[in-house]
Amino acid sequence: MSRSKTGVVRRKKHQKVLSQTKGYWGSRSKLYRRANEAFLKAGEYAFNGRKQKKRDMKSLWIIRLNAALRAEGINYSQFINLTKKFGLQLDRKVLSEMAAAHPETFKLVLNKVREN
Repeated sequence: MSRSKTGVVRRKKHQKVLSQTKGYWGSRSKLYRRANEAFLKAGEYAFNGRKQKKRDMKSLWIIRLNAALRAEGINYSQFINLTKKFGLQLDRKVLSEMAAAHPETFKLVLNKVREN
């Protein structure tokens, strides 16, 4: 029986990584070992970035909501406390979009929460 070697499989694996790192700087797109390191690190950054994006968006919603609330004479923390007591099920994203796009509806919600 003839001896099987990994030539085809290894070449395919290397080409897959090199095609993924196309456009990277210098040897990070040319040499397999450097490319693989860059590829793995890029995956880590992408993973962390997806988590960071969620945190960034939540803080943006809070900033927008606080700006709209201060125009109405109440700050963000007081409003969130009132919504919890009132049992309002709208999240920060919906509330901030409502404050920006539909201010009259947002004022109605704010007045309803303030009453109780």
